[in-house]
Amino acid sequence: MSAARMKELPAPHPAEVVSRIEQVVGRVIRGKPEVVRLTLTALFARGHVLIEDVPGVGKTTLARAVAACLGGTFRRIQFTSDLLPSDIVGVAVFDQEKRAFELKPGPIFANVVLADEINRTTPRTQSSLLEAMNEGQVSVDTKTHVLEDPFLVIATQNPLEHFGTYPLPESQMDRFLLRLGMGYPAPPDERRVIAERGGYDPVEGIQPVVDAEQVVAIQKQVDKVRVDAALLDYVMAVVAETRRSPFLALGVSTRGAISWYRSAQAQALVAGRDYCIPDDFKKLALPCLAHRVVMSAPQESISRTREEAEQVILEVLERVAIPL
Repeated sequence: MSAARMKELPAPHPAEVVSRIEQVVGRVIRGKPEVVRLTLTALFARGHVLIEDVPGVGKTTLARAVAACLGGTFRRIQFTSDLLPSDIVGVAVFDQEKRAFELKPGPIFANVVLADEINRTTPRTQSSLLEAMNEGQVSVDTKTHVLEDPFLVIATQNPLEHFGTYPLPESQMDRFLLRLGMGYPAPPDERRVIAERGGYDPVEGIQPVVDAEQVVAIQKQVDKVRVDAALLDYVMAVVAETRRSPFLALGVSTRGAISWYRSAQAQALVAGRDYCIPDDFKKLALPCLAHRVVMSAPQESISRTREEAEQVILEVLERVAIPL
């Protein structure tokens, strides 16, 4: 379907969009529909996604496949130790004819940005993403440039125990709406991937199933999803428990609570509902909250610290009563 024809069509229902994308991506990434759905949940909630796992399990392929299904512009940034902030946001260049500086935009100026192996670059370069991810704009030489909607960053990172990686600052982690893990595929799915994968890139054949304008229209629908007052009280109670936990030096922030709330609204919408239920919040608690807390006594292993943080969140959820 041509881009012009697609723009003439009314915005499809979010559940229909998710079904289309899951079918397309499912032919490239076998057995991971939940990861795809959570990525789209973040997109519709106007958030960003961090996919964290060991090398070789399909993190980059998943990000590229999801991006290929979405209309609009796409840029991939391969993060390396020598990458500079200007390589991401762009640089102001003096135009001799106009006698003025003009921005030569970097790859951050796209609807979907794949930040591949984001933790292989220095914290200084990582910080160049903060303004873009939080406010949808970048500032270069005292001038502010607004990014086009929709704007989605899908970042991948290897575990920090791997050689040549840098920890993401807490402020950077907090900008990701959801942190997801891929995990190894089930044996039957892995068998099919090995047998079907030849010397070609299956992502290159993916065509968009929704355009940028339709994505923005769906994002606006998220604002209208109803959340009962009892569920809001539940969110407040869980957040308060994380702040009182003796195992956490830093509990969930107000930004984290807002992110959880909005994620649940988007989750309900992609499930075909205009209202939230308790399960929307419970399913998103780990991917939305665990990377926003800081352990009182971090483990020597980063992966172990992550497991401990997730366990604390699970224990908090067990203590707080679910509204019926």
